[in-house]
Amino acid sequence: MNTQNKTLRPTNQNETGQNTNETAIQFVNDTAARRFKYLEGHPRQYRFDAKEGVFNINGSEKLGRTLMFQPIAWRIFTDNILNMGTKNWAELFFIDDKNCVSAVLFHGYSVDNIFRLIEPLYYDDLTLADVVITAVAEKKENTKIHPKGVYYIATFSYKMADPAQTAPLKAFAQEAKIFRQETLTDIANIKTAMNYYNPFAQLTDEPALLM
Repeated sequence: MNTQNKTLRPTNQNETGQNTNETAIQFVNDTAARRFKYLEGHPRQYRFDAKEGVFNINGSEKLGRTLMFQPIAWRIFTDNILNMGTKNWAELFFIDDKNCVSAVLFHGYSVDNIFRLIEPLYYDDLTLADVVITAVAEKKENTKIHPKGVYYIATFSYKMADPAQTAPLKAFAQEAKIFRQETLTDIANIKTAMNYYNPFAQLTDEPALLM
């Protein structure tokens, strides 16, 4: 497991030069680490079924056409994963109602819709980590083929999250190594990411050992 409980030793400013605010931040970090369940590299899997237009857990437990979540980490990238060919992907990580670190993937037009969500937040000095997202399956039809094709894309809206709930989420995301092993490759073209841990990038950053 990546998260570790740390023992806090209260200190005053004369001993370390740190004020009580820094101690409070450390307390938030440790509390979040104990609160959330995460098997490193193996988040709980939420899926968007673009054929049926429903969200599910692990491909079996159907949740309906709507999913609400507050992202803690994400990446938008191009890669050939899950035997689906090279596509544009958005991988978002969040804490579900059972306090489990979870992940959901979107591709295609759904990724374009996420970009449309990011843009206004950026100009307001906010990120996806500051909002609660509502993802909704929207029905589409392809009338150029016969019989016509029916599929679904995800559309997104958001509302501001409660800052008191956001603080421990951000603290946890900055401490944990958040990624999904099944979708990890060393050739992904990452367009944007936040709080995403890439083991391949860490390997290239390490200095070579002299023999």
